[in-house]
Amino acid sequence: MAGGEGGRDLPSTPTWAVALVCAVIVLVSVAMEHGLHKLGHWFQTRQKKAMREALEKIKAELMLMGFISLLLAVGQTPISKICIPAKAGSVMLPCKPKGGDKSGGGDGHRRLLWYPGEDHRRFLAGAGAGDDYCVKKGKVSLISTNGVHQLHIFIFVLAVFHVVYSVATMALARLKMRRWKKWEQETNSLEYQFATDPSRFRFTNQTSFVKRHLGLPSTPGVRWIVAFFRQFFASVTKVDYLTMRQGFINAHLSPNAKFDFQKYIKRSLEDDFKVVVGISLPLWFVAIFILFIDIRGLGTLIWISFIPLVRRLKLS
Repeated sequence: MAGGEGGRDLPSTPTWAVALVCAVIVLVSVAMEHGLHKLGHWFQTRQKKAMREALEKIKAELMLMGFISLLLAVGQTPISKICIPAKAGSVMLPCKPKGGDKSGGGDGHRRLLWYPGEDHRRFLAGAGAGDDYCVKKGKVSLISTNGVHQLHIFIFVLAVFHVVYSVATMALARLKMRRWKKWEQETNSLEYQFATDPSRFRFTNQTSFVKRHLGLPSTPGVRWIVAFFRQFFASVTKVDYLTMRQGFINAHLSPNAKFDFQKYIKRSLEDDFKVVVGISLPLWFVAIFILFIDIRGLGTLIWISFIPLVRRLKLS
């Protein structure tokens, strides 16, 4: 096998294989760029300024991820040649070392990547140079070549998942808001205008909206559980929508004003999406801080998930 234990190098690879892989990568990239351009043009023709700005943020995130990938690819070997003492390499580990090797590979026989059926030989494409370089000095790599590769994948998945999660939330919200369009059309009927006539006095505790939100769902601690399960079913009912609509009109407009509350909420959702979809610098530092404190035995990923709940309880 030419190219050593890491596999064949590029000069030993058939040209048709290299050309095929490059063609697929180029076609996928061009198709993605063309699709984003068409989507931006569609937002512009529909006069959706907030959605177009959100799309520009997604493009910026893709460019940032490409630059990060380039830095990790170029710096993979130099980073692995940064040597640290074996004692420092065994401090603040996120997982228990495999095979009882607490030094992180100080004896030069670490199992970086094993493949069954291959006589247990170590395979790591483009790897091992920096690791062996530090082993000869009696030290360990700051991050091994395999570790840099896994970090590369982790950062990429983290950013992509954030964008996908934001887009999925936006899509599900728009899907649920389609029901509200029918309720908004009902507000133009004479029956609704008669029912919401300000001259018809009604006690607050007699309304359907108040009856729905009083009782057990209003108990502190219980209402968060109720709200969690209610979001999967009828989080906003017809009476909730009409009550919020009437309250908004009474607070900001004249009582008998003609106003499309559903369209207003849709625009507000798009404005919020424009802010949420971007990965800001503080968010990157939060991710780095979580990586720093993710030490074995602390249960970081468990207790840190309760921070938003505690913060919400204090605000309420």
